[in-house]
Amino acid sequence: MNTELRVAAYAVCVRETGGVQEILLARWVAGDGTKRWTLPGGGMDHGEDPLDTVVREVDEETGYAVEPVRLLGIDSVNRRYPRKLGRFADFQGLRIVYEARITGGELRHETNGSTDLAAWHPLTGVAGLDRVELVDVGVELWRTRPPTGKASLPVG
Repeated sequence: MNTELRVAAYAVCVRETGGVQEILLARWVAGDGTKRWTLPGGGMDHGEDPLDTVVREVDEETGYAVEPVRLLGIDSVNRRYPRKLGRFADFQGLRIVYEARITGGELRHETNGSTDLAAWHPLTGVAGLDRVELVDVGVELWRTRPPTGKASLPVG
């Protein structure tokens, strides 16, 4: 079994429009074509600082320039994935989550990347979206700002 580690940085960008809080999300396209909403962000390049990663990834996926304003937390997930020749990978994803504010740019969709759409969604409607669990982690970290940087979400 192979072990794999992926370190990534993501942004929670929330704005208020007409008295409604909205969160910026990107729609991730899985290898099988499944599409689910996620936080804008992605994998760090070797030698890259996580702050630079989140700025680069948000720009790539949404068209916005952002300024990270606060480290919200670090989320770690472990999964087992099938690989070639009947083998499996023991995967760990280390996800660094920042609060970020939009400083420029215009909303646009990524082309030829891991996402195909970017949009603002009312925070009250997030639970009804087809989304990855990272969205719930990010919203929980943003709402509670736990001193340990660990989201406490219900299991199940």
